[in-house]
Amino acid sequence: MRKGSVKRSISFASSLLLILALVLAGCAPAAPADGGQAAPAPDAKVYRIAFSVPAMSFPFFVHMERQVRDEAAKIGNIEIITLDGQDNTTKQVADLEGVIALGYDGLIVSPRTSEGLAPVIQQVIDAGIPVVTIDRRAEGVNGLLAHVGADNVLGGEEQGKAILSLFPDGARIIELLGTPGASPAIDRSAGLHNIIDPVGNIEVVCQQTGNFNRDGGLTVTENCLSANPDVQAIVAANDDMALGAVEAAKAAGVDVPIIGFDALPEALLAIRDGALYGSVEQFPGGQSRTALQTIVNFIVSGATPASDVVLLTPKLITLDNFNEAERLGEIPQ
Repeated sequence: MRKGSVKRSISFASSLLLILALVLAGCAPAAPADGGQAAPAPDAKVYRIAFSVPAMSFPFFVHMERQVRDEAAKIGNIEIITLDGQDNTTKQVADLEGVIALGYDGLIVSPRTSEGLAPVIQQVIDAGIPVVTIDRRAEGVNGLLAHVGADNVLGGEEQGKAILSLFPDGARIIELLGTPGASPAIDRSAGLHNIIDPVGNIEVVCQQTGNFNRDGGLTVTENCLSANPDVQAIVAANDDMALGAVEAAKAAGVDVPIIGFDALPEALLAIRDGALYGSVEQFPGGQSRTALQTIVNFIVSGATPASDVVLLTPKLITLDNFNEAERLGEIPQ
């Protein structure tokens, strides 16, 4: 072969290599314009995590679910499957049995009742699926990765301190309890009584469950006010019941301070407008994000939390510290 032919062959081969390199470069994923991480490879594993709550009819759990999904989107490669217990223990148990059958990678669960859900939560753990409880505890379960929630006893104590501050000389009050057997209902009432019982001048003249819902709070308050029209305050274990109590008190022509728990946007509006005295903020968004981060860290890298109980410190929101509410941005200004 002549020298000219050799040179032309080498030049042609070099051109092919250059074209191939350009094509491959064009196929490579470009870095995001905002400097963030590139999108995950198409074959990256997507982890399926179930999020089981007592009922999506409660605004509190709607907010929690929204926060979990938002955090999942930030982490990436996480699919959240929401399981609505519909305020029915049997339904929530069946949902968790489905978690085992479908082989999900993890479970975040807020048990409707502690005792009712504990056995099936144990079954999920025994099936090798990591579990984090959120907001509500499950007693007697072994192998739980963590519980993430607010310290509900401290939250109840905040309500009790407010009553003592409002009525240093004593008062007759109504207490609206949450769902029987639910850990927040138990703890919030315990916290309230930790503060008011030793003083001896705060009398709970009517104590009934409103089952954490507005209609229940309305009905119970109507009954309690009918029998005790001279009460001086109402304490409710959540905002839905407190807002029901607001309706009942207004209809009865009774003007007393009402204290809720959860700091829902509607409750914040009621505080701003003077219908509610206050509500305990338990930072559900912080709970949700912490719970998801905890379970994802374990699933991906086997990392366990420093403590298997992570409790956020609640605070009572009133007009005095209104700007400290987590969901302040959700109410019209």
